Amino acid sequence: MAETFDALVIGGGAAGLMCALTAGQRGKRVLLVEHANRVGKKILMSGGGRCNFTNTGATPANFLSANPHYCKSALARYTPADFIAMVERHGIQYHEKELGQLFCDESSKLIVKMLLDECAAAGVRVETSCSIERVTHGDAGFHVHTTRGASTAPALVVASGGLSIPSMGASGFGYELARQFGHAVLPTRAGLVPLTLSGKHQERLQDLSGVAFPVEATCNGKSFHNDMLITHRGISGPAILQISSYWQPGADLRLDLLPGIDAHATLQALRQDRPAAELKTVLGELLPKRFAQRLCEAWLPNRPMKQFNAPELKQIATQLQAWPLTASGTEGYRTAEVTLGGVDTDELSSTTMQSRRVPGLYFIGEVVDVTGWLGGYNFQWAWASGHAAGMAL
Repeated sequence: MAETFDALVIGGGAAGLMCALTAGQRGKRVLLVEHANRVGKKILMSGGGRCNFTNTGATPANFLSANPHYCKSALARYTPADFIAMVERHGIQYHEKELGQLFCDESSKLIVKMLLDECAAAGVRVETSCSIERVTHGDAGFHVHTTRGASTAPALVVASGGLSIPSMGASGFGYELARQFGHAVLPTRAGLVPLTLSGKHQERLQDLSGVAFPVEATCNGKSFHNDMLITHRGISGPAILQISSYWQPGADLRLDLLPGIDAHATLQALRQDRPAAELKTVLGELLPKRFAQRLCEAWLPNRPMKQFNAPELKQIATQLQAWPLTASGTEGYRTAEVTLGGVDTDELSSTTMQSRRVPGLYFIGEVVDVTGWLGGYNFQWAWASGHAAGMAL
């Protein structure tokens, strides 16, 4: 005989756990099913094991979606302050790293333990190493057949995540389920992911692997000022991960190599103060030496500063502040932190996350076409969308 619950939650990540504990606190009998051997695997690995669990500055402007308004309601009703209050109630010490990013002082395990403790206190049943064989829907609600038996509930919440980091068990299961129930799924691609280079750019930069410095990366009208890291296959670092969500093959990507500096005025001053110094020498004081040297070997003319005329200096300054870099692709889902695209929000309620097609069916977290920037925003979406569904169950 199938066991009966008020709600079945598929996926034990950030969104699923938040939804389950919220519904459980409201007296609902909830079963959470996770196919991996433990819940919260992405939480555990995030932030280098410290979990960047939210961002104090999270607003709808920090998210990408075909419908930029969709995330507004949930984010307004469950804010970073709400999650921080739970963290503080559990005595978890945390700190702000930069740009509103909050991390645990000790370990991300404390966040997973907090969520599991909240689930336990609310009477939520959590089943791990439990794979779903099929899901059906009828008059009695949703019938979920798993490797541990069958369960029935009037409500089913899909919190199964996206395609990023398949080594941790990520799969397209949530998208398949959405399609099974007649939902459109917008094209998916890797987000917050290193970019790969090919041809001359890769040849010229690959031996500089490990060199990092601040840049402002611009693509498709968006700019991010943070560090860039050169890798043996391309470029990474926070500025590149951020811009990768806005980049697509063929898009024009420009890097300001001297963010916050007026390159033209600086070069003019250097020509006057140090006329005998070569360009690579003066640039080596503004940029990592090896990178400055490579720039002057492969892209810029290198000679003493006094030998550049005004138009030449202007041209060099322009190149330094809008250096065109042609990316050939991304490192893909293997290393991507998030999945862009997903279940079309046009067919979901923005207040409850419930399907407009099938009453009692909900989609939350990364499986939905809402993707945050780097820096705790995706966790905040998980908490907010999970809370919205949990309150509606």
